[in-house]
Amino acid sequence: MREIIADTNLIAFCGLYCGGCQRYLAEKCPGCSENERATWCGVRACCMEDGRAGCADCIEFPEAKECGKFSNCIARAFGFIFRSDRAACVRLIREKGRDAFAREMAARGTRTIRP
Repeated sequence: MREIIADTNLIAFCGLYCGGCQRYLAEKCPGCSENERATWCGVRACCMEDGRAGCADCIEFPEAKECGKFSNCIARAFGFIFRSDRAACVRLIREKGRDAFAREMAARGTRTIRP
């Protein structure tokens, strides 16, 4: 089992922190940026196509509710089931930066900010 560490490479494109995810920690997932099988993820594809590190770099992010990639049915269901607020994660990345976000999420020991 991996330890939770602060690593900006473990920030998912959508703002989740892979370094605090149980699947990542159990070595069942390589994390968002390394997961080549995650072709289903529109957010990941969008960010990679546009050369962005994540949604926090997108000038359209304040309108995330209208972004079909960030706020689709699957994302809303995921957020509800897992009590996850990815938009709050993206706002925190924008406010404090990727390093501070990774440190904070590692300190919290979680992959997301709770609503």
